Amino acid sequence: MANQGQNNIKLGAFVLTGLLALIFTLYMIGQNRSLFGSNFELRARFPNVNGLIEGNNVLFSGIQAGTVKKIDILNDTSIEVVMRIDSKIKPFIQKNAHASIGTQGLMGDKVVNITPGKGRAVGIEDHDLIAAKKMVSTDDMLETLSRTNDNIADISGSLKNTVSQLDKSAAWDLINDKALKQSIRATLKNIEQTSDNARLMAQGLDDLVAGVKQGKGNIGRLLKDTTLAGNLNEAVNKIRLASDNASQVTEQLNQMVTELNNDLHKGKGVVKLLLNDSVTAKNLSKSMENIRKGTDGFNQNMEALKHNFLLRGYFKNLEKQRRKKADTARKK
Repeated sequence: MANQGQNNIKLGAFVLTGLLALIFTLYMIGQNRSLFGSNFELRARFPNVNGLIEGNNVLFSGIQAGTVKKIDILNDTSIEVVMRIDSKIKPFIQKNAHASIGTQGLMGDKVVNITPGKGRAVGIEDHDLIAAKKMVSTDDMLETLSRTNDNIADISGSLKNTVSQLDKSAAWDLINDKALKQSIRATLKNIEQTSDNARLMAQGLDDLVAGVKQGKGNIGRLLKDTTLAGNLNEAVNKIRLASDNASQVTEQLNQMVTELNNDLHKGKGVVKLLLNDSVTAKNLSKSMENIRKGTDGFNQNMEALKHNFLLRGYFKNLEKQRRKKADTARKK
């Protein structure tokens, strides 16, 4: 009898322990599914739930927040999902939050992901309807991957045909031609040498321009040295004055020759005396010879000045003005 009582006690303790374990397990499952404790409901409407069923998890920013309570078909384009959410998550969900259907892992169960919206908004209330956002499902990704594989296969086939045709064409022989490679290499070397020469030439021009800006060389002195420019201007003025004087002397000589011709025809004045006096005639001849030599020397000096690079522009302008005056007189 004593042994029977002990066995009954052990059996009762074993059954009680099993019952407590079962209750604890049910409690944990219920707590995980939000069956116990305070909670509230949220709603979201999707055109397709992609295999979502009642009891699937609801995540808020990746954290377990509740479960799917009910799924109702409203019409052929809208399905409403009612979610049971833990009240502890309620302060963090706002009305601008979005709900989307995803997958736990690559091939896991379907879940509802609730993500916060941008900016600040009013807090969520019980039975509120939040916006739904379409997510790319695994089926869509696999379909896209299948199309991509087909495209890669087509590209691979086209590339194979292209390589086969290239292998049979003359272009492949040109690529393998060593003489052509050497010619191309020599051409590239010449281009590189030409580029270096151009760079050196550009550097030389830069140095020349820098020297001119600093007043180096004849051009630099002309541009920078105000004294030299003043002397050059003064020389030009003197040349212009000498030219004017030469013109006056020429006019006076022409007038004198005219008067001499008149006296010669009329037999008057000093012309007759010069013709009769041989000494005077010789002196006059020597004087005319000296004048001619002086005139020739002056003309040579003027010609040299015309070819000087400093005064060349001035004489060209004088020549243009003379031609312009001649054309104007001819038109009149």
